[in-house]
Amino acid sequence: MLTLFHAPQSRSSRLVWLIEELGADCQIEYCQIFRRMDGSGGPDPKNPHPDGKVPALIHDGSLIMESAAVALYLTGLHPEAGLGFAPNSPHYGPLLTWICWAAGEMEPAVWAKMLGQTDSDPHALARYDAAMTRLLEALWVGPWLMGDQFTVADVMIGASLGWGREHLPDSPLIDDYLARLAARPANQRAMARDGEIVRSEAA
Repeated sequence: MLTLFHAPQSRSSRLVWLIEELGADCQIEYCQIFRRMDGSGGPDPKNPHPDGKVPALIHDGSLIMESAAVALYLTGLHPEAGLGFAPNSPHYGPLLTWICWAAGEMEPAVWAKMLGQTDSDPHALARYDAAMTRLLEALWVGPWLMGDQFTVADVMIGASLGWGREHLPDSPLIDDYLARLAARPANQRAMARDGEIVRSEAA
């Protein structure tokens, strides 16, 4: 059995989207996280993540953490969905590269931009510019990061681009890409699921 521990309006929302894309039979357990940027949230005893974060995935008693690991794990369990590649595929390595690049380079670079570090730190600015150049080069070829095939990389990177859009370059390539992602029915279903929880908590 698969159970995803998830907090609405957090970066684990992209894993809910991925579950919808995969058609995975996965229970979603909503929980609090410790702690949000605005200071809200707190420890939640039902969240198995040792740091109180999300996502956390339990599969038959095994705990998988970190967004990239959870995404690749779920995708590997559902090869029939076509969002990944077999290890012997020539596309498998590039897919892993995109996922690891997102976590190790793109997201830190965008955070640095959001925090204003790129205004005073030449290294942070160079890192941000390099990440944006790589992204735009891929989108120029498009329509997806790996060409004609939509993959788990588009879920992971596309979701990050969505929440950080105001800190990205003005580019129709990015805007069109985000529009294609937003139009995907699985993305819309995931947003609706999160929205229902948020509304119920506010009621």
